[in-house]
Amino acid sequence: MSGHSKWSTIKRKKGAADAKRSQMFAKLLRAVEVAAREGGPNIDGNMTLAAAVEKARDNSVPWENIERAIKRASGEGEGAARFEDVVYEGYGPGGVAFLVQALTDNRNRTGQEVRHAFTRGGGNMADPGSVAWQFDRRGLVVLDKATSPDEEAILEIILEAGADDLRDSGEQWEIVTEPDSLGAVRKALTDAGVQIDSAELTMIPQNDVPVDGEKAGQVLRLYEALEDLDDTQAVYANFDIPEEILAEVG
Repeated sequence: MSGHSKWSTIKRKKGAADAKRSQMFAKLLRAVEVAAREGGPNIDGNMTLAAAVEKARDNSVPWENIERAIKRASGEGEGAARFEDVVYEGYGPGGVAFLVQALTDNRNRTGQEVRHAFTRGGGNMADPGSVAWQFDRRGLVVLDKATSPDEEAILEIILEAGADDLRDSGEQWEIVTEPDSLGAVRKALTDAGVQIDSAELTMIPQNDVPVDGEKAGQVLRLYEALEDLDDTQAVYANFDIPEEILAEVG
């Protein structure tokens, strides 16, 4: 995969400004709160909450902040708002398909913001269902090759834990799992002393759209604009941009 997972890795290594970091914390904690409200506050019994907590921890969100978000969802804390999960679909430059997952307390506001971002970025919104079918819900674990065992050793660990596939992605290994196997695969790697770059539930495109040159910059700018919206939780896209262009733009 040369799409959004690689782009996310480049941005993570580059680091984020304090303002962006604060916004990211707020989004991650919102996801924790909603997952706890919908599936219960027990992390061991709520796969969505467990994934949201792990993602927050991976991004250095303090544990006490996570606990407060879970308590708000249980009605024990103050400031709880009612958010709903909404998915927007659209196409960007070069015919790249986009899925935007948002948590919002105002559908009209969020829908207008997403539509505006698509329009300014040279794309357009699409009807519900016209893009989503091109993506599959999967668990994705990314390892940095520089700090990982060799391919055979990784395969031995992950296949026994229930992983579906190991993919060579240049400087990283990408491990694909069924959603409910993500936790077991992550634990198996951690128990074996393997350093994990990221592990999350994601949407993986069935087919990639090659993008190069000027269009690559346009696609990434649209991706960033959608991701920067306050209500956006995740942006998924099926672009395939050469790694050297991703690194240059990043």
